[in-house]
Amino acid sequence: MVILSVDYGDTRTGIAICDKMEMLASPVTVIKQTYMPKLIDSICGIINERSPELVVVGLPVNINATEGDRAAKCRELAAELEAKSGIKTVMWDERLTTVMAHNYLNETNVRGEKRKKVIDAVAATIILQDYLDHRKNS
Repeated sequence: MVILSVDYGDTRTGIAICDKMEMLASPVTVIKQTYMPKLIDSICGIINERSPELVVVGLPVNINATEGDRAAKCRELAAELEAKSGIKTVMWDERLTTVMAHNYLNETNVRGEKRKKVIDAVAATIILQDYLDHRKNS
């Protein structure tokens, strides 16, 4: 099944997708949009192009497992995205994915402006790969 993931941020939103065999998550793009209705339109455009059967939205849970304002915004985005696209959305714990993305980019020596352009897509890829690994092991 093709699955799309979303790492929703205040300024940039990362998008990743996996192959039909659910083996490998790959970055797609970073959408630089702060207005939620336009962001949802942009994501729906990608959904129409890529035809995923499921959308995974990263849920920023605090280290102590509580949810804050950011988590509420992500839940709202997921609900609106599901309503507009007709594709089922699931929430997935994204704790430390941005830290892992930064570590990966450090290892590959991606710095400066290029890092800003890709960090959110890398985080979306990590979220999706974590979700895929969970599906395989469940």
